[in-house]
Amino acid sequence: MEKSIKKENHYLGRSNWLRASILGANDGILSTASIIVGVAAASTSREPIVIAGVAGLVAGALSMAAGEYVSVSSQTDIETSDLDRERRELRDMPEEELKELAHIYQLRGLSPDLAMKVAEELTAYDALGAHARDELGIHSMTRAKPLEAAIASGASFVFGAILPVIAALLIPVKMMILWQYILAILFLVILGAYAAKAGGSSVRKAVIRITFWGTIAMGVTAYIGHLFGVSVS
Repeated sequence: MEKSIKKENHYLGRSNWLRASILGANDGILSTASIIVGVAAASTSREPIVIAGVAGLVAGALSMAAGEYVSVSSQTDIETSDLDRERRELRDMPEEELKELAHIYQLRGLSPDLAMKVAEELTAYDALGAHARDELGIHSMTRAKPLEAAIASGASFVFGAILPVIAALLIPVKMMILWQYILAILFLVILGAYAAKAGGSSVRKAVIRITFWGTIAMGVTAYIGHLFGVSVS
């Protein structure tokens, strides 16, 4: 009796939404906290700090969603164009395309005879799918999905950005810069650790990377706000 093959869950299948979500949340925390820190360095009252944070949240979320949609749509257009061209070539010169597929398998280590046999069987089963996967590197798990990426990016930005804004409403103005930095780094560390675990990579490396760049971003922004020395009331 033939045993059923257990389907494995690979991290690569999460790449579309995970990349957009982590990027959005990370940018939401970092950019909004940096804006708040920058304004707090030049302000003595809470109102302009909160307004700047909310404005950064709204503008950032819309910008991230629109940018992600346009970017991923461009990738989708390229993939679609390549697939259309491959479809035409399969129709107009099937023999050349069969030899090309067999050559790809030879380069991967198969003998010429076996490479041709594999190419023939895969062509008979799904010619376009074989060329998309093995010639163009386009796979169903990694196909670009503009709407999914845009929603994930925009929503995660809001989720990330709302944390520094809530903190700005509660933290005393005199302690705003210090606590925004502490909380932002804490949020980033948690996010980095989650992203690393979800993607199957090193948690330690992710935390160090996100802490280092987060510190630089907020430090530079605070310095610029202090440099201008303008009291916003």
